[in-house]
Amino acid sequence: MTTAKDIMHPGAQWIPAHETLDRAAQLMREMEVGSLLIADQDERLAGILTDRDIVVGCVAMGHDPSKITAGDLAQGTPRWIDSDADVGEVLQEMQSHQIRRLPVIQDKRLVGMISEADLARHLTESQMGAWVEQVYARG
Repeated sequence: MTTAKDIMHPGAQWIPAHETLDRAAQLMREMEVGSLLIADQDERLAGILTDRDIVVGCVAMGHDPSKITAGDLAQGTPRWIDSDADVGEVLQEMQSHQIRRLPVIQDKRLVGMISEADLARHLTESQMGAWVEQVYARG
């Protein structure tokens, strides 16, 4: 059985909710990633911040990224998957919530992230096509 841990990208990183968006963008550049997980003061998942969130939710609105925090952009209920979950569960979670990135948790600790690129490396063409159709479908 292939699990979430088998297909995830290890090394996902938290950013504290109180950290500013300019610092988040610097971290993304340094790490060569397009998203960071947002953690509350107890290191619980509070959301995911993407480079697009920074551009659309801050810069394009005329706000100063040195004054807006990651927590200011956190919205909705954060989704995650246990590291031992079967790939079918991973796909179901991402499809049912139309999400493109999914944090992987093991023993209440962040161990990685599953992205579209990770799926593309591990799924068949048929599985990937079905995933794309569901995640990108407009409701």
